[in-house]
Amino acid sequence: MSGPAAGTADAATSTDVVCLGESMVTFLPSQPGRLADVPSFGRGIGGAESNVACALAAAGHRAAWVGRVGADGFGDHLVETIASYGVDTSAVRRDPARPTGIYFRTATDRGTDTHEVAYYRAGSAASAMSPSNVPYEELFAGRVLHLSGITAALSADCLALLRDLTAARPGRPLVSFDVNHRPRLWRDGEADASVLLELARRADLVFVGEDEAEEAWGIVGAEAIRAALPEPAVVVVKRGSAGATVFASGLRPGPRSFAAGGAGDAAEAGSAGAGGAEGADTVTLVPALHVDVVAAVGAGDAFAAGFLSATLRGLPVRERARHGHLMAAAVLTVPGDLTDPPARDHADRLAALDDEAWGRLRLGPGWTAADRAPEEVRTP
Repeated sequence: MSGPAAGTADAATSTDVVCLGESMVTFLPSQPGRLADVPSFGRGIGGAESNVACALAAAGHRAAWVGRVGADGFGDHLVETIASYGVDTSAVRRDPARPTGIYFRTATDRGTDTHEVAYYRAGSAASAMSPSNVPYEELFAGRVLHLSGITAALSADCLALLRDLTAARPGRPLVSFDVNHRPRLWRDGEADASVLLELARRADLVFVGEDEAEEAWGIVGAEAIRAALPEPAVVVVKRGSAGATVFASGLRPGPRSFAAGGAGDAAEAGSAGAGGAEGADTVTLVPALHVDVVAAVGAGDAFAAGFLSATLRGLPVRERARHGHLMAAAVLTVPGDLTDPPARDHADRLAALDDEAWGRLRLGPGWTAADRAPEEVRTP
């Protein structure tokens, strides 16, 4: 096993967030309709963790993506495209024996019955990731390590890797975990719920949708979700159009002040491991924005990136969630999974609005480029 020695994380690290996971080449339909009827597809990229890395880099943070791709043209495209966002891809490994994963999807909303996705990722290079072949020194070089439940579903080796990365050990970075429940990816449908709950409880910061918690764990309501995840310092429950509820606990001295504190020192991101955050929760409900949606894809990854960005900057919890909503709104108003976020000062002005003004905002296509006062950034 290639895990790092205790204390290898450097408090003066040059990387803010390291994201680990599979990225795939995405084929996007030229028109709505069944996959069987679509005549042609455009090429893009997709991957929850690389989406987060790209959004963070575009927002001015030092982000790295770690993964495995095939020694093929699709792998070249993935690495080059992700790097073009300013993401460090130097730790990506090439697998000469396995291909880069690809998938096709329809143009319809992922939440509808007519949406189709066809994955060609079985046996992919990423599915071969394990504790013995990923560069732990690179994974542990950042202030935050961002993971998701998708990786755990790819193979037994990938699950072993996530269990090892979330294990308590000196020098472990703050672990951010997006549950990302994808039932169709799991080899054993009955095992995915318990595995995702186990991994989430070992993290420091957890993102979970209210709908996926009900589907995976049979848990209904934000308070019940927090009760099922008592260990993480911060649990962000995404509630769709109702917004997000953030549970943040009092913390022991040290890096966990970065997870939930107001102006916590992000340089102290070497953790002694998950579990046992002390003190009572603060509970913050942050309403979602009114958005003229172009395509409902990539919003969850963008929300995580916005929340992490504001966390790295030491902003208060309400502003962290608002930056998550704003980053999600940027993606929701474009056709693909990725877009340039609003300029930082623009996003900061919007995030600082009072509750009434925040509730009046309505964001449509092109809003991120608007150079106007916050109250003017609305569509009719």
